Amino acid sequence: MMSRGRADGGKKTRLITAICLVAIFIGFVYVYYGSSVGSQVHRGTSTLRRLGSSYLGSDEETELGGGQDDFSSKVGQDDGDNVIVPRSFPVCDDLHSELIPCLDRHLIYQMRLKLDLSLMEHYERHCPLPERRYNCLIPPPSGYKVPIKWPKSRDEVWKANIPHTHLAHEKSDQNWMVVKGEKIVFPGGGTHFHYGADKYIASLANMLNFSKNILNNEGRVRTVLDVGCGVASFGAYLLSSDIITMSLAPNDVHQNQIQFALERGIPAYLGVLGTKRLPYPSRSFELAHCSRCRIDWLQRDGILLLELDRVLRPGGYFAYSSPEAYAQDEEDLRIWKEMSALVERMCWKIAAKQNQTVIWVKPLTNDCYMEREPGTQPPLCKSDDDPDAVWNVPMEACITPYSDQNNRAKGSGLVPWPARATAPPPRLADFGYSSDYFEKDIGVWRQRVDTYWNLLSPKIKLNTLRNLMDMKANLGSFAAALKDKDVWVMNVVPEDGPNTLKIIYDRGLIGTIHNWCEAFSTYPRTYDLLHAWTVFSDIEKKGCSKVDLLLEMDRILRPSGFIIVRDKRPIVEFIKKYLTALHWDTVATADSDSGSEQDGDEVVFVIRKKMWLTSGGLRDSE
Repeated sequence: MMSRGRADGGKKTRLITAICLVAIFIGFVYVYYGSSVGSQVHRGTSTLRRLGSSYLGSDEETELGGGQDDFSSKVGQDDGDNVIVPRSFPVCDDLHSELIPCLDRHLIYQMRLKLDLSLMEHYERHCPLPERRYNCLIPPPSGYKVPIKWPKSRDEVWKANIPHTHLAHEKSDQNWMVVKGEKIVFPGGGTHFHYGADKYIASLANMLNFSKNILNNEGRVRTVLDVGCGVASFGAYLLSSDIITMSLAPNDVHQNQIQFALERGIPAYLGVLGTKRLPYPSRSFELAHCSRCRIDWLQRDGILLLELDRVLRPGGYFAYSSPEAYAQDEEDLRIWKEMSALVERMCWKIAAKQNQTVIWVKPLTNDCYMEREPGTQPPLCKSDDDPDAVWNVPMEACITPYSDQNNRAKGSGLVPWPARATAPPPRLADFGYSSDYFEKDIGVWRQRVDTYWNLLSPKIKLNTLRNLMDMKANLGSFAAALKDKDVWVMNVVPEDGPNTLKIIYDRGLIGTIHNWCEAFSTYPRTYDLLHAWTVFSDIEKKGCSKVDLLLEMDRILRPSGFIIVRDKRPIVEFIKKYLTALHWDTVATADSDSGSEQDGDEVVFVIRKKMWLTSGGLRDSE
């Protein structure tokens, strides 16, 4: 009996042990996979439904039209007459109030991407697969207010809108930003210009002997690239000189610097000099700037400096303010010596060197490249390389020579700003467009913009709008028609169409390449107005989700901001079905009246996003 009892006890022990091991294994699988999926707000999770109802004060079953699984499987199937349209989209968790889907480091960790951190690949775009996309509305932070209007916003923003003050403490000795009560104030300082960006900018102009110490050089310097821009005070203070700056920085340890720039009403873009080309065509900028931007310009045979060379115009400048330009310790002297040798082989010359800053100038022609000794590094890029191809194109450590036309012209051939906005640029010929076609396009968009302003006028004041986006910019005539208004426009050119972005830069405007089947590289609540000309029709042809695009537009639009959709009537009718779910209001609907043959049966549909807060539900826009 005793021995039998011990045997039975042993079996029981082994059985219990096996059950425990199985339970531990199942628990591990659940925690491992469940956390990586459940931590995000994905389709099919009960979290979405609960958050949606608690934030917007709705009955979850009624608002979502049944169970969440049914909702997630049918929303987005937007073809045909039987589309399931929710009465309310759920609201993401507050943790996602600053979500940038394609620059989400949590997603990178969960996808276990093998990225080279030394090459900054983790700061480049990595977009979620369709099944991992968010289908919820991004909530504003607690206490969010309608942003302060331009030009006052250049110098102060509401702390509640970007509740991050670590930069104020970290850069307290450099006058980047200061916390004052409910506001964050920007005195205009920077790492290398503690006493103000305006004085620093004047010193750069003085170094180059520009008239009246104004950096725009009588309209010849119009487009500037500021790499590692901080909170973009350099670009902010250039605006008064009729210079528009693409302020560029990654979503890194100073992760909110671009968010501050955009909240202030300053043109800015999330990007990094990593392994891919910057999303700008060749010969886009008259000046590139780096003030203590912590970039190793010597790495990988100077590939990052060669990328700047690609986007600089003939005779363009690179202003570099960094210890290597003036410090005398051994390491700085070594870097300066190697960097000087590199730029000399690139045919750059020192235009001026003073105190903490050196300014190099790029050659006007190919002559210097042709005179280099055979085998000189870096080499010229191959003749079949397209210097304007930028969407997911790897950078190469080679010099981009000028076209025969540029070489003969000994420069860009562009007229000074503001005449540049409407003068036919030389690169029109790359597309086979005539000057007559260009001028007609200008006239069409002037008339369209006038119509838009008439439709918006009951809802906007003089300074209501500041940050605008043209989601399909074509030649940039929408933005050009707005040049006399106190706004700036991010011109977006589709990655799979004619690369007209170089025309846009030649007109003294700025923009980027993008695929609207993916999320845009910006923070939530960035733009006051989105202009979508046939964008929905385009992505429909690609087979991408129009619902995903609606949610993305809601993400990047500020509360109380506007959307102008110009598209086919069925597209407009489709969007109308989702207004309630998105908490958008119709402002106006109008038939196209520009008289252009391009219009066809296009309809103009103007929408406004309601102001809502997670704590207080929906409320009227201010």
